[in-house]
Amino acid sequence: MKIAFYSPLKPPDHAIPSGDRLMARLLMQSLAGAGHVVDVASRLRSFLRDPTDATAHAKIIAEAEQERARLTRKWETDGPPDLWFCYHPYYKAPDLIGPALCTAFGVPYVTAETSYSRRRNRGLWASFQAEVLAGTELAAVNICLTERDRDGLYQAATNARFARLRPFIGIKIFTASLSDQQPPRLVTVAMMRAGDKMDSYTRLVAALDLIRDQPWHLSIVGDGALQAEVRELFSGFADDRIIWHGQLDRGEIADLFAQSTLYTWPGCGEAYGLAYLEAQAAGLPVVAYNTAGVPEVVSDGQTGILTPVGDDMAYANAISRLLNDEVERRKMADAARNRVIEAHSIEAATASLSAILEQAVKTS
Repeated sequence: MKIAFYSPLKPPDHAIPSGDRLMARLLMQSLAGAGHVVDVASRLRSFLRDPTDATAHAKIIAEAEQERARLTRKWETDGPPDLWFCYHPYYKAPDLIGPALCTAFGVPYVTAETSYSRRRNRGLWASFQAEVLAGTELAAVNICLTERDRDGLYQAATNARFARLRPFIGIKIFTASLSDQQPPRLVTVAMMRAGDKMDSYTRLVAALDLIRDQPWHLSIVGDGALQAEVRELFSGFADDRIIWHGQLDRGEIADLFAQSTLYTWPGCGEAYGLAYLEAQAAGLPVVAYNTAGVPEVVSDGQTGILTPVGDDMAYANAISRLLNDEVERRKMADAARNRVIEAHSIEAATASLSAILEQAVKTS
Protein backbone atom coordinates (compact mmCIF):
# COMPACT_ATOMS: atom_id res chain seq x y z
CA MET A 1 0.00 0.00 0.00
CA LYS A 2 0.88 3.66 -0.36
CA ILE A 3 0.72 4.95 3.19
CA ALA A 4 0.58 8.62 4.16
CA PHE A 5 2.29 8.86 7.56
CA TYR A 6 1.67 11.76 9.91
CA SER A 7 2.78 12.48 13.48
CA PRO A 8 1.24 15.78 14.65
CA LEU A 9 3.39 16.18 17.76
CA LYS A 10 6.75 15.86 16.07
CA PRO A 11 7.69 14.73 12.54
CA PRO A 12 9.99 11.69 12.28
CA ASP A 13 12.87 13.87 11.05
CA HIS A 14 12.57 16.46 13.83
CA ALA A 15 15.95 17.68 15.10
CA ILE A 16 15.30 16.96 18.78
CA PRO A 17 15.48 13.29 19.82
CA SER A 18 12.68 11.86 21.97
CA GLY A 19 10.71 8.71 22.50
CA ASP A 20 7.95 10.06 20.26
CA ARG A 21 10.34 10.67 17.39
CA LEU A 22 11.92 7.24 17.82
CA MET A 23 8.56 5.45 17.88
CA ALA A 24 7.44 7.30 14.75
CA ARG A 25 10.61 6.19 12.98
CA LEU A 26 10.18 2.61 14.17
CA LEU A 27 6.60 2.50 12.91
CA MET A 28 7.69 3.80 9.52
CA GLN A 29 10.49 1.23 9.43
CA SER A 30 8.07 -1.54 10.34
CA LEU A 31 5.57 -0.47 7.67
CA ALA A 32 8.32 -0.29 5.04
CA GLY A 33 9.63 -3.67 6.17
CA ALA A 34 6.23 -5.14 5.40
CA GLY A 35 6.53 -3.91 1.82
CA HIS A 36 4.50 -0.72 2.02
CA VAL A 37 5.57 2.60 0.48
CA VAL A 38 5.58 5.08 3.34
CA ASP A 39 5.79 8.85 2.91
CA VAL A 40 5.56 11.61 5.50
CA ALA A 41 2.34 13.34 4.44
CA SER A 42 2.91 16.54 6.42
CA ARG A 43 5.38 18.03 8.88
CA LEU A 44 2.86 20.38 10.46
CA ARG A 45 3.15 20.40 14.26
CA SER A 46 -0.27 20.92 15.82
CA PHE A 47 1.29 21.17 19.28
CA LEU A 48 -0.50 23.63 21.60
CA ARG A 49 1.51 24.00 24.79
CA ASP A 50 -0.83 26.44 26.56
CA PRO A 51 -4.62 25.89 26.49
CA THR A 52 -5.18 29.63 26.97
CA ASP A 53 -3.03 30.75 24.01
CA ALA A 54 -5.68 31.78 21.48
CA THR A 55 -3.10 33.22 19.09
CA ALA A 56 -1.13 29.97 18.85
CA HIS A 57 -4.37 28.01 18.53
CA ALA A 58 -5.61 30.17 15.65
CA LYS A 59 -2.23 29.84 13.91
CA ILE A 60 -2.35 26.03 14.12
CA ILE A 61 -5.91 25.94 12.79
CA ALA A 62 -4.97 28.19 9.84
CA GLU A 63 -1.85 26.15 9.02
CA ALA A 64 -3.87 22.92 9.15
CA GLU A 65 -6.38 24.38 6.70
CA GLN A 66 -3.53 25.27 4.35
CA GLU A 67 -2.13 21.73 4.62
CA ARG A 68 -5.51 20.18 3.85
CA ALA A 69 -5.78 22.40 0.78
CA ARG A 70 -2.25 21.51 -0.34
CA LEU A 71 -2.82 17.79 0.05
CA THR A 72 -6.20 18.00 -1.63
CA ARG A 73 -4.55 19.45 -4.72
CA LYS A 74 -1.81 16.83 -4.58
CA TRP A 75 -4.21 13.92 -4.22
CA GLU A 76 -6.44 15.23 -7.02
CA THR A 77 -3.38 15.27 -9.30
CA ASP A 78 -1.44 12.20 -8.16
CA GLY A 79 -4.19 10.15 -6.62
CA PRO A 80 -4.79 9.59 -2.90
CA PRO A 81 -2.82 7.13 -0.77
CA ASP A 82 -4.25 3.76 0.16
CA LEU A 83 -4.21 4.61 3.85
CA TRP A 84 -3.55 7.50 6.25
CA PHE A 85 -1.55 6.48 9.34
CA CYS A 86 -1.51 8.97 12.22
CA TYR A 87 0.87 8.40 15.10
CA HIS A 88 0.12 9.76 18.59
CA PRO A 89 -2.71 12.27 18.32
CA TYR A 90 -3.60 13.59 21.77
CA TYR A 91 -5.02 16.64 23.53
CA LYS A 92 -2.02 18.88 22.83
CA ALA A 93 -1.43 17.68 19.26
CA PRO A 94 -4.48 16.34 17.39
CA ASP A 95 -4.64 15.30 13.76
CA LEU A 96 -6.31 18.30 12.09
CA ILE A 97 -5.54 17.08 8.57
CA GLY A 98 -6.14 13.37 8.06
CA PRO A 99 -9.78 12.83 9.11
CA ALA A 100 -11.19 15.47 6.73
CA LEU A 101 -9.08 14.28 3.80
CA CYS A 102 -9.87 10.61 4.40
CA THR A 103 -13.58 11.38 4.52
CA ALA A 104 -13.43 13.41 1.31
CA PHE A 105 -11.39 10.86 -0.65
CA GLY A 106 -12.67 7.63 0.90
CA VAL A 107 -9.26 6.70 2.32
CA PRO A 108 -9.04 4.42 5.39
CA TYR A 109 -7.90 6.29 8.48
CA VAL A 110 -5.72 4.56 11.09
CA THR A 111 -4.28 5.84 14.35
CA ALA A 112 -1.56 4.49 16.62
CA GLU A 113 -1.02 5.48 20.26
CA THR A 114 -3.97 7.84 20.43
CA SER A 115 -4.63 8.93 24.00
CA TYR A 116 -7.69 10.54 25.55
CA SER A 117 -8.36 11.84 29.05
CA ARG A 118 -11.51 13.71 30.07
CA ARG A 119 -9.59 15.71 32.67
CA ARG A 120 -7.75 17.46 29.81
CA ASN A 121 -10.98 19.04 28.55
CA ARG A 122 -10.09 22.56 29.57
CA GLY A 123 -9.55 25.73 27.62
CA LEU A 124 -8.58 25.30 24.00
CA TRP A 125 -7.43 21.76 24.66
CA ALA A 126 -11.11 20.81 24.87
CA SER A 127 -11.58 21.54 21.16
CA PHE A 128 -8.43 19.57 20.37
CA GLN A 129 -9.71 16.64 22.44
CA ALA A 130 -12.92 16.75 20.41
CA GLU A 131 -10.79 16.37 17.26
CA VAL A 132 -8.97 13.42 18.82
CA LEU A 133 -12.25 11.76 19.71
CA ALA A 134 -13.71 12.34 16.24
CA GLY A 135 -10.63 10.78 14.67
CA THR A 136 -10.85 7.81 17.03
CA GLU A 137 -14.46 7.17 16.03
CA LEU A 138 -13.68 7.60 12.32
CA ALA A 139 -10.67 5.28 12.31
CA ALA A 140 -10.80 1.88 10.66
CA VAL A 141 -8.69 0.84 13.64
CA ASN A 142 -6.97 2.54 16.57
CA ILE A 143 -3.74 0.72 17.40
CA CYS A 144 -3.04 0.87 21.13
CA LEU A 145 0.43 0.24 22.52
CA THR A 146 -0.80 -0.09 26.12
CA GLU A 147 -3.97 -1.28 27.82
CA ARG A 148 -4.02 2.05 29.65
CA ASP A 149 -4.44 3.94 26.37
CA ARG A 150 -7.03 1.49 25.11
CA ASP A 151 -9.08 1.78 28.30
CA GLY A 152 -9.05 5.58 28.13
CA LEU A 153 -10.16 5.57 24.50
CA TYR A 154 -12.81 2.91 24.99
CA GLN A 155 -14.45 4.82 27.83
CA ALA A 156 -14.85 7.83 25.53
CA ALA A 157 -15.60 5.99 22.27
CA THR A 158 -17.20 2.62 22.96
CA ASN A 159 -18.05 2.05 19.30
CA ALA A 160 -14.52 2.68 18.03
CA ARG A 161 -12.37 -0.15 16.70
CA PHE A 162 -9.19 -1.16 18.52
CA ALA A 163 -6.19 -3.43 18.15
CA ARG A 164 -3.18 -4.03 20.40
CA LEU A 165 0.44 -3.77 19.32
CA ARG A 166 3.18 -4.18 21.89
CA PRO A 167 5.78 -1.37 22.09
CA PHE A 168 8.84 -2.44 20.12
CA ILE A 169 12.40 -1.54 19.21
CA GLY A 170 15.12 -2.52 16.76
CA ILE A 171 16.96 -4.97 18.98
CA LYS A 172 20.10 -5.92 17.05
CA ILE A 173 22.22 -2.96 18.06
CA PHE A 174 21.46 -3.62 21.74
CA THR A 175 21.79 -7.40 21.76
CA ALA A 176 25.11 -7.30 19.89
CA SER A 177 27.09 -6.35 22.98
CA LEU A 178 25.45 -7.62 26.15
CA SER A 179 26.20 -6.25 29.58
CA ASP A 180 29.10 -8.00 31.25
CA GLN A 181 27.29 -7.48 34.57
CA GLN A 182 30.21 -5.98 36.42
CA PRO A 183 28.72 -3.94 39.27
CA PRO A 184 28.15 -1.29 40.34
CA ARG A 185 27.44 0.85 37.22
CA LEU A 186 23.95 2.34 37.00
CA VAL A 187 22.69 4.04 33.84
CA THR A 188 19.75 6.19 32.82
CA VAL A 189 18.72 7.80 29.53
CA ALA A 190 16.27 10.71 29.66
CA MET A 191 15.70 14.20 28.37
CA MET A 192 16.11 17.06 30.83
CA ARG A 193 12.83 18.94 30.73
CA ALA A 194 10.08 20.10 33.04
CA GLY A 195 7.28 17.84 34.23
CA ASP A 196 7.56 14.08 34.56
CA LYS A 197 11.21 13.96 33.46
CA MET A 198 12.31 16.44 36.12
CA ASP A 199 10.18 14.64 38.69
CA SER A 200 11.93 11.37 37.84
CA TYR A 201 15.37 12.93 38.17
CA THR A 202 14.35 14.36 41.55
CA ARG A 203 13.12 11.02 42.84
CA LEU A 204 16.22 9.21 41.51
CA VAL A 205 18.47 11.59 43.45
CA ALA A 206 16.44 11.09 46.63
CA ALA A 207 16.71 7.30 46.35
CA LEU A 208 20.42 7.28 45.55
CA ASP A 209 21.05 9.53 48.54
CA LEU A 210 19.74 6.72 50.74
CA ILE A 211 22.39 4.29 49.43
CA ARG A 212 25.30 6.65 49.01
CA ASP A 213 27.33 4.34 51.26
CA GLN A 214 27.38 1.73 48.48
CA PRO A 215 30.02 1.91 45.72
CA TRP A 216 27.74 2.66 42.74
CA HIS A 217 28.38 5.05 39.88
CA LEU A 218 25.69 6.54 37.66
CA SER A 219 25.94 7.31 33.94
CA ILE A 220 23.40 9.87 32.70
CA VAL A 221 22.60 10.21 29.00
CA GLY A 222 20.55 13.19 27.84
CA ASP A 223 20.33 16.93 27.69
CA GLY A 224 17.66 19.57 27.44
CA ALA A 225 16.45 22.93 28.67
CA LEU A 226 16.81 21.96 32.35
CA GLN A 227 20.32 20.52 32.12
CA ALA A 228 21.67 22.99 34.68
CA GLU A 229 18.85 22.19 37.10
CA VAL A 230 19.39 18.45 36.73
CA ARG A 231 23.11 18.83 37.36
CA GLU A 232 22.32 20.85 40.47
CA LEU A 233 20.13 18.01 41.77
CA PHE A 234 23.15 15.68 41.70
CA SER A 235 25.61 18.24 43.12
CA GLY A 236 25.51 16.62 46.56
CA PHE A 237 27.33 13.54 45.24
CA ALA A 238 31.07 13.32 44.67
CA ASP A 239 32.02 14.40 41.14
CA ASP A 240 33.39 10.98 40.21
CA ARG A 241 30.11 9.20 41.05
CA ILE A 242 28.05 10.86 38.31
CA ILE A 243 29.21 10.59 34.69
CA TRP A 244 27.53 13.07 32.34
CA HIS A 245 27.44 11.80 28.75
CA GLY A 246 25.18 14.38 27.14
CA GLN A 247 23.31 13.35 24.02
CA LEU A 248 24.47 10.06 22.47
CA ASP A 249 23.37 8.19 19.36
CA ARG A 250 21.83 4.73 19.70
CA GLY A 251 25.09 2.93 18.96
CA GLU A 252 26.88 4.84 21.71
CA ILE A 253 24.01 4.12 24.11
CA ALA A 254 24.24 0.41 23.28
CA ASP A 255 27.97 0.49 24.04
CA LEU A 256 27.28 2.22 27.38
CA PHE A 257 24.64 -0.36 28.29
CA ALA A 258 27.21 -3.10 27.67
CA GLN A 259 29.38 -1.51 30.37
CA SER A 260 26.54 -1.14 32.88
CA THR A 261 24.77 -3.19 35.52
CA LEU A 262 21.27 -1.77 36.06
CA TYR A 263 18.94 0.61 34.27
CA THR A 264 17.57 3.02 36.87
CA TRP A 265 14.81 5.44 35.93
CA PRO A 266 11.68 5.94 38.08
CA GLY A 267 9.53 6.78 35.04
CA CYS A 268 7.01 9.21 36.50
CA GLY A 269 4.06 9.29 34.09
CA GLU A 270 5.86 7.23 31.42
CA ALA A 271 3.62 6.11 28.55
CA TYR A 272 5.83 3.00 28.45
CA GLY A 273 9.42 4.08 27.76
CA LEU A 274 11.37 2.67 24.82
CA ALA A 275 14.61 3.07 26.75
CA TYR A 276 13.39 0.39 29.16
CA LEU A 277 13.14 -2.02 26.24
CA GLU A 278 16.55 -1.02 24.87
CA ALA A 279 18.19 -1.55 28.26
CA GLN A 280 16.56 -4.95 28.70
CA ALA A 281 17.60 -6.01 25.20
CA ALA A 282 21.17 -5.32 26.29
CA GLY A 283 20.73 -7.52 29.35
CA LEU A 284 20.08 -4.85 31.96
CA PRO A 285 17.45 -5.42 34.64
CA VAL A 286 15.30 -2.33 35.25
CA VAL A 287 14.40 -0.56 38.48
CA ALA A 288 11.39 1.70 37.92
CA TYR A 289 8.07 2.79 39.38
CA ASN A 290 4.97 0.63 39.05
CA THR A 291 3.11 3.37 37.22
CA ALA A 292 1.38 4.36 33.98
CA GLY A 293 2.57 2.19 31.08
CA VAL A 294 5.82 0.96 32.65
CA PRO A 295 4.41 -2.49 33.59
CA GLU A 296 3.64 -2.99 29.88
CA VAL A 297 7.37 -3.25 29.16
CA VAL A 298 8.94 -4.29 32.49
CA SER A 299 7.80 -7.46 34.25
CA ASP A 300 8.05 -6.96 38.01
CA GLY A 301 10.14 -9.65 39.65
CA GLN A 302 11.17 -11.14 36.30
CA THR A 303 12.91 -8.52 34.16
CA GLY A 304 13.28 -5.89 36.87
CA ILE A 305 11.76 -4.47 40.03
CA LEU A 306 8.83 -2.04 40.05
CA THR A 307 8.31 -0.05 43.23
CA PRO A 308 5.48 2.17 44.55
CA VAL A 309 5.42 5.68 43.11
CA GLY A 310 7.23 8.18 45.30
CA ASP A 311 8.57 5.62 47.79
CA ASP A 312 12.25 6.59 47.82
CA MET A 313 13.23 3.91 50.32
CA ALA A 314 11.59 1.12 48.31
CA TYR A 315 13.31 2.34 45.17
CA ALA A 316 16.69 2.57 46.91
CA ASN A 317 16.24 -0.91 48.39
CA ALA A 318 15.44 -2.35 44.95
CA ILE A 319 18.66 -0.92 43.51
CA SER A 320 20.65 -2.17 46.49
CA ARG A 321 19.07 -5.62 46.27
CA LEU A 322 20.07 -6.14 42.66
CA LEU A 323 23.53 -4.65 43.07
CA ASN A 324 24.23 -7.09 45.88
CA ASP A 325 22.60 -10.23 44.50
CA GLU A 326 24.49 -11.29 41.38
CA VAL A 327 22.46 -14.49 40.94
CA GLU A 328 19.13 -12.67 40.87
CA ARG A 329 20.54 -9.89 38.72
CA ARG A 330 21.84 -12.30 36.09
CA LYS A 331 18.58 -14.24 36.11
CA MET A 332 16.64 -11.04 35.49
CA ALA A 333 19.14 -9.97 32.81
CA ASP A 334 18.55 -13.17 30.84
CA ALA A 335 14.77 -12.91 31.24
CA ALA A 336 14.82 -9.27 30.17
CA ARG A 337 16.76 -9.95 27.00
CA ASN A 338 14.61 -12.95 26.06
CA ARG A 339 11.36 -11.08 26.63
CA VAL A 340 12.36 -8.21 24.36
CA ILE A 341 13.56 -10.56 21.63
CA GLU A 342 10.36 -12.61 21.72
CA ALA A 343 7.71 -9.94 22.28
CA HIS A 344 9.10 -6.48 21.57
CA SER A 345 11.31 -6.75 18.48
CA ILE A 346 10.58 -4.86 15.29
CA GLU A 347 10.34 -8.20 13.49
CA ALA A 348 7.50 -9.33 15.77
CA ALA A 349 5.82 -5.95 15.45
CA THR A 350 5.97 -5.96 11.65
CA ALA A 351 4.03 -9.20 11.43
CA SER A 352 1.41 -7.98 13.91
CA LEU A 353 1.09 -4.54 12.31
CA SER A 354 0.64 -6.01 8.83
CA ALA A 355 -2.18 -8.24 10.03
CA ILE A 356 -3.88 -5.32 11.79
CA LEU A 357 -3.75 -3.08 8.71
CA GLU A 358 -4.87 -5.82 6.36
CA GLN A 359 -7.96 -6.41 8.49
CA ALA A 360 -8.62 -2.67 8.86
CA VAL A 361 -8.53 -2.02 5.12
CA LYS A 362 -10.67 -5.07 4.42
CA THR A 363 -13.41 -3.92 6.78
CA SER A 364 -13.26 -0.15 6.13
